[in-house]
Amino acid sequence: MRRTALLAAAAALAVTGVVVPATVAAAKPPPGSESAIRSLADDPAQRAAAAADQAVASGLDDLRVSPNETYRRTAVTPGGGMYYVTYERSYKGLPIVGGDAVVVTDAGGRVRDTEAASGALPLGVPTSPAVSAETATETAKTVLSRVDDTAAPRLVVLAWGARPRLAWEALVSGIADGKPSIQHVFVDAATGEIADSYDQVKAGTGNGYYYGTVTINTSGSGSSYSMTDSTRSGLRCGGQNGSAYTGADDSWGNGGGTNLETACVDALYGVQREWDMLRDWLGRNGINGSGGGFPARVGLNDVNAYWNGSYTNFGHSQDNARQATPIDVVAHEFGHAVFQTTPGGAGSGNENGGLNEATGDIFGSLTEAYANNPNDPPDYQVGEEVNLVGDGPIRYMYNPSLVGDPNCYSSSIPRTEVHSAAGPLNHWFYLLAEGSSPGGGKPSSPICSGGPSSVSGVGIQKAGKIYLGALQRKTSTWKYVNVRTASLAAAVELYGASSAECAATKAAWNAVGVPAQSGEASCSSSGSDFSLSLSPTSGTVTPGQSATATVATSTTSGSAQTVSLSASGLPSGATASFSPSSVTSGGSSTLTIATGASTPSGTYTVTVTGSGSSGAHTASYTLTVSGGSGGRTFTNGTNYTINDLTTITSPITSTATGTAASPVQLSITISHTCAEDLRIRLQGPNGTWYTVKSSGGSSCTSFGTRTYSVPVTQTAAGTWTLEVRDQYTYDTGYLDSWSITL
Repeated sequence: MRRTALLAAAAALAVTGVVVPATVAAAKPPPGSESAIRSLADDPAQRAAAAADQAVASGLDDLRVSPNETYRRTAVTPGGGMYYVTYERSYKGLPIVGGDAVVVTDAGGRVRDTEAASGALPLGVPTSPAVSAETATETAKTVLSRVDDTAAPRLVVLAWGARPRLAWEALVSGIADGKPSIQHVFVDAATGEIADSYDQVKAGTGNGYYYGTVTINTSGSGSSYSMTDSTRSGLRCGGQNGSAYTGADDSWGNGGGTNLETACVDALYGVQREWDMLRDWLGRNGINGSGGGFPARVGLNDVNAYWNGSYTNFGHSQDNARQATPIDVVAHEFGHAVFQTTPGGAGSGNENGGLNEATGDIFGSLTEAYANNPNDPPDYQVGEEVNLVGDGPIRYMYNPSLVGDPNCYSSSIPRTEVHSAAGPLNHWFYLLAEGSSPGGGKPSSPICSGGPSSVSGVGIQKAGKIYLGALQRKTSTWKYVNVRTASLAAAVELYGASSAECAATKAAWNAVGVPAQSGEASCSSSGSDFSLSLSPTSGTVTPGQSATATVATSTTSGSAQTVSLSASGLPSGATASFSPSSVTSGGSSTLTIATGASTPSGTYTVTVTGSGSSGAHTASYTLTVSGGSGGRTFTNGTNYTINDLTTITSPITSTATGTAASPVQLSITISHTCAEDLRIRLQGPNGTWYTVKSSGGSSCTSFGTRTYSVPVTQTAAGTWTLEVRDQYTYDTGYLDSWSITL
C-alpha cells in the first residue's frame, strides 16, 4: 500500500491540474462558435483565465521568461470576488521547481496583480545529467535514518537558491529523527550533491480535549454507519489503517481520553468547524478551495500530530491520557493542507516552513474563534487546554517570546527552526486582528523596536480574509517580505487603499520588524476614522435574562470623534441599551441585551453600529436564547405516496424568528418496508439543500419514525421542504408526517 500511495504522489509532482496552453487563442472559443463566445462572456472564470493567459503571453511584470521557457495554466480559483489563476513553468520541456506564478484578476477579466516565484532563467542551463537517477536515489536516502519506500526520481530545473541548476527530484519515505518523514530531495545532476530538500510531513504538537456532546456529520442509516462526512467531500476519520470507523448506530465515542472513536469525534468536529469557517468567513470552498477535504487518522503512537500531504494524523499527550485532537490542533494540521493547496504548494526552507507553521496556527485561531465553544474559548494560544509535556501552551501568538520564539523578524529567521520561525507571522496576525492593546480581557501584544507606538486591530474575520487573500498570491519561494506585499495587496483589494484595514495591515508588519518593500501597495488615510469591536462577541441566555458586552472604539486616523451606538437584529421581546449611548473614539461602552419571557429560543446575529462624522462601522454579536422549543417546532401531517423511482416533496412554512438553531432537529415518520431505498434531503428557505439520509444497503429495514440532526446556516422563517426519493424498485410506501424544530 505504501508503494502505491508513494508512486501516486510522485505522479502528482508532474501534473498538478488541467493544463491549457498559455495563449489567448487557447482560452477563446473556435471561430464561428457563438454559443462558446456567449459562454466566455457569461463565465467570469473563463474571462479570468483568458485575461491571465494574455498577461502571461505578453510577459507582464515579473512574468517575462526566456525563449526556452513555457508557462502552463494549472487552476482558476475564485475567492473574495477575485480569481487567482496559477501557472507552472518548464524549461526545454523540464519542470522548473520554483518557476510557479499567480495572476490575480477580477470578475470582469481585468488583471489586478501578478506574482512570480522567480525570474527568467539564464541561457545555457544544462538539460543532460551527469549523475544517474539510481545514484540520485541512493543519495536521497541518506536524509532518512530508516527508508521504507522510494519512487523513481524526475529530472527538473531547480530555481530555488542562488542559481538555477539541473537536479533530480527524488521522493523517499521513512523515519527521520524518530518521526515519520516523506522527503523531497533535490540532488544536483552535475555534482551529485544534495542541493535542497523539504519534508512533506508537516509536524505539529497539540493537546487532547473533549467538547462533550456535539453534532458531527457522518453517513449511513439503519444499522450501518460510518465516520465519513457525507456533506463535505473527503472528510472521514478512523485509525492508522486509513479506514473510517464504522458502527451499528450513529452514536460515537465514550468521552474517554484514550478512546480513539472519541478522538475522531473531536477531529471531525474540529475540521467541520474549519470547513464552515472557511465558507462563512473567508469564502473558500472546502479545505482545498475546490470543494474537497482530506481524511484524518487517530491513534498515532507519538506525542505529536502531523499533515503528510495526503491526510492528517493525531497522536496523544505525553502522559498518554488524552488524544491530540482539540480544535486548534486539528485546524492547525488542516491549515497545512490549505497552505499546500493554495498557489505555490508547500515550498522549501526554514523561513517558508515557518510561514507554513504559522498558517496552521492562524487557521487554528480562526476556527477556534468561529466555533466559539465555551469549553475552549478563543485565546490565540496553541495547545492551551492540556499540559502536553509539562510546559503549558506550546505557542502564544500574541507574544511568541513567552516560549522562547522570536516576536520580531530578523536576518536569522531563515536559519531558525520552523515552529520558532512562525513567531513573527503569528505576532503579526494577532496585532492585525486584535491590536496591541485590545482590552476586554484580551492580552496586550508587544511592538518590536522601530515599530509604531500602537496598532489598532480590525477583527479576526477581516484579518483572516486579508491573510487568505495573501495566500492566494503565494509562490513556492515565499518569504516574510513576500507575505507583507501580498497581504497589503489583498487589503487594498478587499477594503481599499485609504481603509483602516490597509493601514492596520501595514502597521502590524512594521510592528514585527518586516521591512517595507519597493512597489508594495500604499495605504493612504483620508481624514479621521475609528474602529469598533466587541468583547465578548457572543453570549447565551434563557428568556428573561440579560447578556452584556464591552463595545470598544479606537481612533485609527486623524482626530477623535463622537461615536453614537445602536443595535439591530434583535429577536422579538428583546431590547438593547448602551451605557453610555455615545463615546469619544478611544472610549468604551457597555452593551446590555435584555430578553423577555416570551423571547423565542434560537440563535440571532445582533449588529452593533457606531456612527461618527467619518461614517459608520459595525460589529456582530451572536446571541443564543436557550430553552424549550417555544413555538419553534412545525409539522406537516399530510400523507404523500412514495412510489418506486419517484420523488415527493413536503413543505413546512416556519414563522419562527431569527436564525435557525443549528443543527435543526427533524422527526420523520414513513411507512415503508425498505428504508435503504430512500434518499432524504432538506431544503432551507434560501434554497440550500442538505443531505439528511443517503440510500443504499445490503438488506431492508422498516423506516418507522426516525430523528435526525441537520447542521444548517439559515434564517428560521420561510419554507422548509423535505424531499424523499425512492431510488430502487419493489418496495413502496408513504410519508406519514414530519416535523422540524428550529
